[in-house]
Amino acid sequence: MSHYQHHVFFCLNQREPGERQSCASCGAVEMWEHAKGRIKKLGLSQPGKVRINKAGCLERCEEGPVLVVYPEAVWYTYIDKSDIDEIIDEHIVNGRVVERLKI
Repeated sequence: MSHYQHHVFFCLNQREPGERQSCASCGAVEMWEHAKGRIKKLGLSQPGKVRINKAGCLERCEEGPVLVVYPEAVWYTYIDKSDIDEIIDEHIVNGRVVERLKI
């Protein structure tokens, strides 16, 4: 059995100006912070439930910003907090993949 029901990794990689796109340049840090707060508010942040983690480059830069949810290994892109909320509400809480954000 996994230590967490869901483990969510947010790419927070930051590249130098002029290099290819990076998730941190697309607001990933703010969205990671939002997800952590939302999971805590929902009472899902303890062991056995949900862990929201930082990750370095996940090598899907041109599809970013990106996050991946394990154990299902579902990759998502997102634009704003409402997308993060939808991923949490639908995938994490209700077990349904958000097809429109899946990559």
